[in-house]
Amino acid sequence: MGGLGFVLSGPIGAILGAILGGMVDKGVAMLSDNTAADDNPYDRTGRSGSATSSYRRATVGDIRISILVLIACVMKADGRLLKSELDHVKAYLRANYDDEGARQALQLLKQLLEKDIDPVSVSRQIADNVNYSTRLEIVHMLLDLANADGDFDPREQGVIEQIALNLYITTADYNSLAALYQKAKDPNWAYTVLEIDPSATDDEVKKAYRRMALKYHPDKVTGAGEEVVKKATEKFRAAGEAYEAIKSARGMK
Repeated sequence: MGGLGFVLSGPIGAILGAILGGMVDKGVAMLSDNTAADDNPYDRTGRSGSATSSYRRATVGDIRISILVLIACVMKADGRLLKSELDHVKAYLRANYDDEGARQALQLLKQLLEKDIDPVSVSRQIADNVNYSTRLEIVHMLLDLANADGDFDPREQGVIEQIALNLYITTADYNSLAALYQKAKDPNWAYTVLEIDPSATDDEVKKAYRRMALKYHPDKVTGAGEEVVKKATEKFRAAGEAYEAIKSARGMK
């Protein structure tokens, strides 16, 4: 299948081989893209990486397939298929693919929903081939899906946390993403987004904002697909929103 790489082997390749059949031979055009994602700016644990990082370069097609596989894992977590979740996925597909591409992606997702998928093995395969910044945004997308109905089901939460763990997302980074959905419940959400404690000094708040703005700058995921860039842009803006909320509460200038 032109434009796809690592997803044609390993656990994800086995899943695709079992459900796509002729679709693999014909090619799924909307998922096939030879564009390679940027080199990994962070190592597996999210620390600043070196020029010798050994990640293979995933294509946009690889990342799109990976997202669909993980979406299926989350949608199946609570044992029911909610209309709100399906509508959310359809909107996501329409926003990022042409009509035919969205139709084929939805067809693939429906087949994925009928398969038993091990989130641990597929997440580890993704972690071995996709850079850290992109993996952060994949988790961001999954949290969006789980919160689509306004109710973060504990079973969905458990699956996403398991996925994040095996994508080697740090606990602080996961909590930072999850805090975006707790604004109405957690008075300290802005501090969690910036990965600091409410006791942090004003100077530490400023440094934390600069650090998060750099981590989630959309340039980190250039080439990973328009949908990933959109999520990075959202988090980049959310970091600014969290910073402004703290400044306002403290009377900072």
